[in-house]
Amino acid sequence: MADNATLVDIVEGCRLPVLRKNQENEDEWPLAEILSVKEIPGRKLYYVHYIDFNKRLDEWVTPDRLDVKKLQFPKKEAKTPTKNGLPGSRPSSPEREVRKSLDLNLQTATAPSRGKTLPTPKRKAESVSLATQASPATPVPSLPSSAEASQASVYPAVRDTNTFNPKSRDDHDQLSLTTNGTARRLIPSQPGRKRKANCGGADEMIKVLQFNNPRSTSVYLPPQEDSQDSSDGIPSAPRMTGSLVSDRSHDDIVTRMKNIDCIELGRHRLKPWYFSPYPQELTTLPILYLCEFCLKYLKSLKCLQRHLTKCNLRHPPGNEIYRKGTISFFEIDGRKNKTYSQNLCLLAKCFLDHKTLYYDTDPFLFYVMTEYDSKGFHIVGYFSKEKESTEDYNVACILTLPPYQRRGYGKLLIEFSYELSKVEGKTGTPEKPLSDLGLLSYRSYWSQTILEILMDLKPDNGERPQITINEISEITSVKKEDVISTLQYLNLINYYKGQYILTLSEDIVDGHERAMQKRHLRIDPKCLHFTPKDWSKRGKW
Repeated sequence: MADNATLVDIVEGCRLPVLRKNQENEDEWPLAEILSVKEIPGRKLYYVHYIDFNKRLDEWVTPDRLDVKKLQFPKKEAKTPTKNGLPGSRPSSPEREVRKSLDLNLQTATAPSRGKTLPTPKRKAESVSLATQASPATPVPSLPSSAEASQASVYPAVRDTNTFNPKSRDDHDQLSLTTNGTARRLIPSQPGRKRKANCGGADEMIKVLQFNNPRSTSVYLPPQEDSQDSSDGIPSAPRMTGSLVSDRSHDDIVTRMKNIDCIELGRHRLKPWYFSPYPQELTTLPILYLCEFCLKYLKSLKCLQRHLTKCNLRHPPGNEIYRKGTISFFEIDGRKNKTYSQNLCLLAKCFLDHKTLYYDTDPFLFYVMTEYDSKGFHIVGYFSKEKESTEDYNVACILTLPPYQRRGYGKLLIEFSYELSKVEGKTGTPEKPLSDLGLLSYRSYWSQTILEILMDLKPDNGERPQITINEISEITSVKKEDVISTLQYLNLINYYKGQYILTLSEDIVDGHERAMQKRHLRIDPKCLHFTPKDWSKRGKW
């Protein structure tokens, strides 16, 4: 196919199948878009983005991997009808003229006076959040209103749990969307019972927690009196914006392409996944060298060796607020350690795509996790958070470096962020959107944390133990919306005899126990030495 590729003029924007290896090391031909073409002595190279694949798989390919027989040229944009030779104009109509005059009057009435400008945020922020694609906002399951909950609180003293027949569901069973967008049937219909269309607040109650596992007990979840929800009692879906969320409006061909081939950081060589705005003169180097302690970037090994003779750092700057075994956490103020914070953001942007990188790190705190050996404290990952968050965000960006992924460090970072929230006395949630890897990590953490609490509940005086959504949120510092969406994702919420119940099957219990056996890295609150600051007082900055 190489000869055909040279005969056909393949330009940017073309689409065609491209040969690549899948996870099973088998050949496949996914459709890809040509983002750039460059010539090197003797041949051409094409930078391709595989359609419906993550951008971290984008790469330079040779012509012999292109299937030019199925080449699709970029479509030309349709032009609007012209009038008097002026492109884009259309014949006007009286209705359009009247509408235009009304719009102008409305704009005049609402426009600010001349010479005054509306204040715009000047703050620019750091880099980005865990590594990939966000899921759409998760719909939250409807929970009973306070009136319905109090009515349902009369619970029979003896009940046969085996009398429920799943075949009694009718065609009007309620369907609830899970976090991945698939519909799950959560609420079985009861004969002769009409379900209310509008159910109320998130923290009201999930009436009964029933374990199908005979080893476990059932848990009664009473309604909560003091609701902190919005006026209508329904929790809003997670906000898909944040201090560092990329609106994608700045995207162009340059930022869509990886610009660094390889990074050497200590004993590791990393292949970047995404674009990062390192200085232009460094992007042509085969290897970019970083000091693993201060993260300064250098253009050659000799420059790095010379730098190491002068660099006195053997750990990140800032305060060590946690140490257990070889794991340490350092708190770094983005205002006091600007150079380190900016270098950390540049490195993180190589592996994070859904946030924006700026250079004013003043409004942020950085928590860097390190692993200690005889040579010093080596960076494993980090997360950042705003000093003041109006949206209860406890994480802005979170990243585990690729050499340390799939070893439990990501969940350890998440657990540490919630331990800080517990000390602060707040509930928190990560900035949205989460990357695909970030979403997987958070879902796993939320699931294990909530199941751990539910399975530890003990019967009280022979009765079913009681817990509310708010109590789960207060114990874990996980925001209520995240608690509810996790219960829904696990398909635990059911509706039975006028009550909401959580049903834990043996599969869920066994799966949770297996997962917890593999989770060796945990945060020990006794090893945390952290005093929260009131950042609303500007003197603290």
